[in-house]
This record gives sequence, C-alpha cells and structure tokens, in this order.
Amino acid sequence: MPSADVLIDAGHGGIDGGTHYGTILEKDINLAISRKLYLLLCSKGIAAVLNRTGDYALSEENRWHATRSRHRRDLSQRSALPNDIAASIFVSVHVNWSKRGNNRGPLVLHRKDGRSSLLASFLQDSLNKQQKARGAARDEGRFYVLNAVKAPSVIIETGFLSDARDREMLTNPRGQTRIAEAIANGIIAYRSFAP
Repeated sequence: MPSADVLIDAGHGGIDGGTHYGTILEKDINLAISRKLYLLLCSKGIAAVLNRTGDYALSEENRWHATRSRHRRDLSQRSALPNDIAASIFVSVHVNWSKRGNNRGPLVLHRKDGRSSLLASFLQDSLNKQQKARGAARDEGRFYVLNAVKAPSVIIETGFLSDARDREMLTNPRGQTRIAEAIANGIIAYRSFAP
C-alpha cells in the first residue's frame, strides 16, 4: 500500500449524486475540485492520494463489509483507506445546501480533537479569504467518517449549491481551481505549524 501525507475524499459518486440543483450534481463538483487539489498538492511535493478518480461509488469496491446498505459500505470504504495507507491528513470535499436563501460560503467540519480542530481552522481561514466569507469551523462529531479515521480529519463544505453566487463559483472551472488553491494553502499552513 502507498503512504500519503493527504488523502482526498471526493464526496459521493456513482449512484449517490449528493445534493443537486437541476442537473448540477454535487458528486461532479466534488470530483472536479478534488482532482485540482490533488494536482496542486503533488506539484508542491506533498504526497496525496485521491480515493475516487471517476464517477463511481466507493461502495462498489467494498465487498468485505457484510451489509446490504450501500451507504454503510461506502462510509466504511471511505474511512478504511486513510487508515490503511497511514494518511497524515484526511480531507473530504463536499458541497452544501440550505433551504434558507441567505446561507453561503465555506464551512469546515471537524471531530472534537485538537489536531482536527487546528486543521479545520487553517482550512476555514484560507477558504474565508478566498470567498470573502466569515464562517467558523465547527465540531461535528456525529459524522462516522470523521470519527473512524485516525488522522486529523475534516469535511469541507466548499460552498452552497443553493446560493446563486456560490453556485457560479462551484460550477466554474476557474472557481473550482481557486477553491482547490485555498484548500491546498490551508493544508500547507497546517503542515508548517503542526508537522
């Protein structure tokens, strides 16, 4: 098994489209941003692994987890890989949605431990600068994948698909690149502070 400094989890995939706006699917945005992030990290000499390179669900690869639930197989696969390759950081890329029209901007979720919280703070700050937002990272210990991964772990909600301005940024290749750059900068800042 390879080892990695950063495991990038491109959220959803395959039958699981995540949230959507018309024909725009979260899984496609997650993959586009994750691919860009992977290339940026590798170009800076940071060993990265991308857990999904195409439009498929990770549950399709998980035959060992004895459950009928595709969702549970998917989560178990997402959390097993970073532990198997001893990733130093786990970053799960997602897109948010809200019924309230005024929600916009990035949101970084983390489990309740110091290293995950620190990683989340660096990422939230970097994304806030990129998107001119003021959000704060949040402790969300209820997410299975955050608790099952041993390394510092975060879920990055890169923006709200329900907000017109965020949607423009999320679906535009240049906007996706800027998001990936902000995430890479946050990871680099964290690594320089907490090697």
